[in-house]
Parts: sequence; structure tokens; C-alpha cells
Amino acid sequence: MGLFDFFKKKKTTERVGGMEDFMTLIRVYYQSVLASNLGISNVNMLPDLATFKRTLKVATQNNKLGVAEKSRCKKMLEQIYGLNEAFFKEIDQSVKKNCKKMQDAQTYLFAVQGFNNDLMMLVGNLMKWKFRVPGFMHKMLRGMTEKIINDILTKNNWKDEATFRTVYSVRQYREKLGHSPEWMTEYVYKIVTLAKKEPRPKAEDLEKK
Repeated sequence: MGLFDFFKKKKTTERVGGMEDFMTLIRVYYQSVLASNLGISNVNMLPDLATFKRTLKVATQNNKLGVAEKSRCKKMLEQIYGLNEAFFKEIDQSVKKNCKKMQDAQTYLFAVQGFNNDLMMLVGNLMKWKFRVPGFMHKMLRGMTEKIINDILTKNNWKDEATFRTVYSVRQYREKLGHSPEWMTEYVYKIVTLAKKEPRPKAEDLEKK
């Protein structure tokens, strides 16, 4: 059950939040900052924000889209996933740096999506065996994640050409967005730990695919 399905059913005494929910809320936060900074009034321009706003019935604050939504989304990410203030400040600064006018919004969101897709592809390929590290070994897993991010940003002698191309793409996106290695490590570490908690597909489900 997804996070938004959870809220629709109003089971507010429970806590939920898997990997997909986390990534959705991150997109909502980006879009909320865009809306509030650029004065975007058409919520349909920002689909994840629109779903978030309508599902949780977040009222628009002071006739300005994005303000209340940003605050609500940030609170959820802090409470459910334990993100700190520095994480959000980097997103705020990234949006401010790259988006000066309304026309910049879509280009910026494409860059965010490209960055996320390529980074997750790399992490999935480079950390395969590390997903088997027991969940209680948090410090070791975080150290491994930090090393992988450092390799992605600094290592140039990749044997596989496809990996090198994806590494180069991530570096270009990162240069544009301005995210620090520390921010990337925190983001990837959260996703890795959440992925480890996801239930494995049953054998009969795999056979159906």
C-alpha cells in the first residue's frame, strides 16, 4: 500500500513509508519549492505536487501554491525518514540557483529526473552484493554508500563503457543541480536502506512476468 493510499484510508495512527513513497515525497518537495519560488499557480503543471495536495487536502496558504505543501512535505520527510535541515537547504539552493523564471521549471525537473534515474541505475549496478549486508550494520552500509558516491564523482578508470557513460551523465547533472557528495550519500543511503526492507517477490509472481 502506498503512502497516499494510506492517507486516503485515514489510518493516521500507523506509520508507513517505503522506498517508492520516499522518492515520491522528494519529488513533491522539489515541486513545492519551484511553485513557491516562481509563483506557479497551476498545480497541474506539477503532477506529484497536485496528487499530494489533493490527497492530503493541503489548503493553499496566502493564495500562494507551494508554501503550505512544502512545509507539510518537509515535516513528513523529517518525521518518517529522519532527514535533517541541511538536506532540504540544498534542494532550496539548487532550485534558487537554476530557476529564475517560469520557463526554467520544466528543464530543471527534467534534470532532476535524469539525475535520479542515472544515479539509481549506477547504485543498483555498483552496490549489488552490498544489498546483502545485514540491516543492523548501519555504519558499514553508510560507509560503503559514501565510497560508491566518491567513486562515481572521482573515479575515471571504469572498465565498462556503459558505466562510464552513466557516470559522466551523473556528474553533468550534479554540476547543474549543485548537490554535494554529502547530500548524494544521504539520499542514496536512505533509498538503499529502504530497498533492503522491501518484501522480495514471491516465486509465483516472478513466473507470471
